Amino acid sequence: MIRILLSKKLGELRWTQADLARATGIRPSTINEIYHEIAERVNLEHLDLICEALDCELSEIIIRVPDRYPKTKTRTGAPIHKYDD
Repeated sequence: MIRILLSKKLGELRWTQADLARATGIRPSTINEIYHEIAERVNLEHLDLICEALDCELSEIIIRVPDRYPKTKTRTGAPIHKYDD
């Protein structure tokens, strides 16, 4: 699972979502979706703008946490094929 740590990073810097929106030019509603980890997609340019504004690396705001149980199907229900190398 992908985790977005924007809320943690903004807290460390004592920035609000509004501060970040002003600094980046990204719509406040988009910042809010990223902040609350409800965004289904994140624009790469937005990530770059956020990292630039917060003076941080991407790895400080996005991490991958392994799922407790491996996925066997995609969101659409198609099976995941694992191939042996």
